[in-house]
Amino acid sequence: MSDGGSKQRAPRSPAPVPATGLAAPFNPARIGGYAGLAVLGALVGIAGTLVQAAWFPGGLLLALLAAAGLFHGGRLVLGTQLGALAPAGGWLISIVVLLGGRPEGDYVFGDELGLTLFLLGGMAVAVICATMSRVPLPGTGSGRSGK
Repeated sequence: MSDGGSKQRAPRSPAPVPATGLAAPFNPARIGGYAGLAVLGALVGIAGTLVQAAWFPGGLLLALLAAAGLFHGGRLVLGTQLGALAPAGGWLISIVVLLGGRPEGDYVFGDELGLTLFLLGGMAVAVICATMSRVPLPGTGSGRSGK
């Protein structure tokens, strides 16, 4: 006997969840993005070193704002914590290299207070940007409840 055209369906399986983090498939473009952000971080670190030493109070704020913009931008563009930490790594490496000084005995940083504030402030900004929660995505609905 026929059951009137009704067919039994298999239960639906949930949609696959894309892998993230270390489980994500290898993506050369993402690796290039991290490398590019690290180079930009090094450039911002060098420029920030020169600016904060030249115009102490305002230059320090400008240098820290530039670093914060790069770290936060990397986090938003790549959507991972490593997006903020890659430019922070380049920033820190460039500053440590500049701390080495020259054979003549002088170095790039102007005074100890500016150096301390620049290093600690930049590291604090990097940690803040790396540990921020993700920005919530806008909903697809109209924003009105019940519709």
